[in-house]
Amino acid sequence: MKFILMAIALLASVGVGPTMSQAERDKALNELEGSQKAFLEATRGLSVAQWNFKSAPDRWSVAECAEHIGVTEGTVFKMAVEQALKGPAEPEKRSMVKLTDDEVLAMTADRTAKFKAPESLQPTRRWTTPDEITKNVLENRAQTLAFVSTTREDLRDHFVDHPVFKTLDTYQWLLLISAHMRRHTAQMLEVEADPNFPK
Repeated sequence: MKFILMAIALLASVGVGPTMSQAERDKALNELEGSQKAFLEATRGLSVAQWNFKSAPDRWSVAECAEHIGVTEGTVFKMAVEQALKGPAEPEKRSMVKLTDDEVLAMTADRTAKFKAPESLQPTRRWTTPDEITKNVLENRAQTLAFVSTTREDLRDHFVDHPVFKTLDTYQWLLLISAHMRRHTAQMLEVEADPNFPK
């Protein structure tokens, strides 16, 4: 018994504690990799004219959707993951989470529900070429994937409020990042389906 207690204490001292299960890690990685693949397929081979085509003055182009995806991922990762995990765990808040993981994925990706992006996440032509925009998207996704692959943090007991979904834990925010990419990839495909989209 003494040996078991010593082993538990040793594990605690090296930072091995509550974290996501392997199934949760696999789910997040598969989702993040899948949404990235869909994004790359939607943008592969597009000309500059196709990237910048707008079906109407108040609609986003493929380039603007992609810029928004990258900027949002970097911002959300820093806010909902890095900053949240610096604070103490708050397991007492678990009852405040009202959405399941699958509901977060589905509701974020659902384009029938409209949300207005905050001013700071609006596309402003921060980059001018498709390669620059894509590079930003992929760099931010690489950071997210690396974190999910290796973290030992307790993602289920740290929380950040969402303006629509209310309280979400940090694991759900990672799923939201992926679903957000799917949402705007679908928007890009809508642009590409426009009859006036450049050939």
